[in-house]
Amino acid sequence: MTHDLERFLQPDEIAKISRLELRARKVVEGFVSGLHRSPYFGQSIEFVQHREYVPGDDARRIDWKVWSRTDRYYLKLFEEDTNVRVVLLVDGSESMQFGSGPLTKFDYAQTVAAALAMLILKQNDSVGVGLFDTKMRSIIPSSSRHNHLNSILQGLSAETATGQTDIISVLRSAAEVMSHRSIVILISDLFCDREQLFRGLQLLKQRKHEVLIVHTMDDQELDFDYSGTLRFEGLEDSGKLTCDPAALRTGYKNALDSFLETIRRRCAGSLVDYRLTRTSENLDAVLSHLLNFRIGMRK
Repeated sequence: MTHDLERFLQPDEIAKISRLELRARKVVEGFVSGLHRSPYFGQSIEFVQHREYVPGDDARRIDWKVWSRTDRYYLKLFEEDTNVRVVLLVDGSESMQFGSGPLTKFDYAQTVAAALAMLILKQNDSVGVGLFDTKMRSIIPSSSRHNHLNSILQGLSAETATGQTDIISVLRSAAEVMSHRSIVILISDLFCDREQLFRGLQLLKQRKHEVLIVHTMDDQELDFDYSGTLRFEGLEDSGKLTCDPAALRTGYKNALDSFLETIRRRCAGSLVDYRLTRTSENLDAVLSHLLNFRIGMRK
C-alpha cells in the first residue's frame, strides 16, 4: 500500500489526475506514508523558547527577567504560539505554461502549492495563497480553518498561466498586506528582472519574513537536450527563433549556469532559502524541504 501511495509523488502519475484536489491529496498521502515519525506538534501551553521582540509584537509578552539580564527585549513563547503563518506566492505568468514532460511548470507549481497548503493546515498553521503575473491576480487570505483548503483549491484551479511578470510590484504588494511575521514561499521559474527580484526579496526580509524560493524549471530548460532544426517560440513576447539547437547548446548552458549561480549566490547573501526543482522531480523532496525548514523554525 505504501508503495502504491508513493507512486503519486511522481510527476507522470500526478499528471494522470485531472482535478487539482485529487492530485494534491494523493501527493500528501504518499508523502505522509513515507514519514518515519510525525512532524506535527500538539497544542499546549508549555513554554518552549524566547525570540527577540520586533515592532508590532504584544509588549505584554515581554520577559522582563530576561530584559533585566540582557538589556534586550525578548518574548516568551509557548508551544501554541509557535504556529506560523505561511504565504504561498505562485507564478502564473505565461512562461509557466512551458512543459516538455507530463506536467507544465504551472501544473507542477499548482500541485506543490495545494499539497503544501494541505500539510500546513494539518499542522494547524495559517496559510494564504497569491497567484501573480504583473500583479497579484488572485489572493486567498491566510487562515488556519480546515475548510479554508476548499478556497485555496478553488482559487488555484480557476487560474491559468498568462501575462508577463512584474516581480517587484508583486513582492511589494505581498509585503504591504502581511501584518504578521510569515514564511513566504515563492514558487516560480524566476524569469523576471533579477535586480527587481532581489529588491523585493530584501523588502520581505527587512520586514522580518522568512523567505523560501522553489525555483521551478522544466528538464529541457535545464538540459537543452534538443536535436534537429527546430523553431523556438518565446513566451511573454520574447520572439521566435529557427535554429539548430546543437549550435546553441554550449552558449545556452553557459548562460544558464551563470543565471543559476547568480540566483544561488544572491539568495545566500540575502539569507533566502533557495531550492532548484525540476518538474520531473518527485514532490516528496519539495515537501520535505519545507517541512524541515518549518520544524527548524519551531525548534
